[in-house]
Amino acid sequence: MRRRDFLTVLAISSTGFLSACAGGRTDPQQAPVPPPAPPEQLASVTLRVGDQKGNSRSLLRSAGLDDFPYTVEWATFPSGPPLLEAISADAVDIGGVGNTPPLFAAAAKAKIRVVAASKGNVASDALVVLPDSPLQQVAQLRGRKIAVAKGSSAHGQILLTLRKAGLTPADVELVYLQPSDAMGAFKQGSVDAWAIWDPYFSQIQLESAVRLLADGRGTANGLSFQVAGPAALADAGRNTAIADYLVRLARAQRFADANREQRAQAWAEDTGLPVEVTRRATELGPDLPVELNAEVIRSEQELADAFVAAEEIPRRFEFAEFVDTRFAAQLATA
Repeated sequence: MRRRDFLTVLAISSTGFLSACAGGRTDPQQAPVPPPAPPEQLASVTLRVGDQKGNSRSLLRSAGLDDFPYTVEWATFPSGPPLLEAISADAVDIGGVGNTPPLFAAAAKAKIRVVAASKGNVASDALVVLPDSPLQQVAQLRGRKIAVAKGSSAHGQILLTLRKAGLTPADVELVYLQPSDAMGAFKQGSVDAWAIWDPYFSQIQLESAVRLLADGRGTANGLSFQVAGPAALADAGRNTAIADYLVRLARAQRFADANREQRAQAWAEDTGLPVEVTRRATELGPDLPVELNAEVIRSEQELADAFVAAEEIPRRFEFAEFVDTRFAAQLATA
């Protein structure tokens, strides 16, 4: 980001802060917003960013937006749930996850705040079986084993997919495995089906010619989120860095949409996956930034309530209580 662009972010941040103070109150779910750190102080700031391989870091690099005016320490996680555990423990400041990990974290009263949203193609939320499987429809999964990463976006999707077919998690056996372990179990036939997301969906399609039993069309909301820790949001330097980081990420997402082959090549380099896999995943369309508004909150609350009804989450909670919209003005310019 050029210096004048960064100063614009700071100006917007300062305006939002002053407006909140002038009104004498802030959003009920929003913690106090510290004043923005000046550019000369930002060089001494370190932002700890949690990522899943091939995601945010790859996006920013491929768009040429990784020239941060602060230090970024990257930490890689296999899926969203452990990333949010790190944020809640103040080991990471911010990271990107799918639509379900924040719900499990919120139910556990984790120290997290959802600060930005994106939406992608729900066709990449998939439930697959091996090509020679006798299963032809979701209703036939009763009594069968389904591999899924607990608390991941795929966990939310399998719940909605089962419900649409008149089933509950109690009607099947959910086998909780991270993607690397689930792939082996699936290929060996230790489980009957696998609930997965990209790039794993594209990878298994190319490697094993799997058959799609269902995808997220008609059930999934396609949302993903950037989630920050309260301690980072309360710190002037890290809060300012987060504002800049989120704007860069939103721009990188739009760049990826307009330059899909370039995105596929960078994704392959960062993950070690064949470019045929990343190209296939990229063609479904990248996540694009959306406003963190009442409709997003309503959709997530519906998913949370579905988990509670299925007794997958033990207590009801208000998703809105874990949302912080302090960066809305900056993101609107991105």
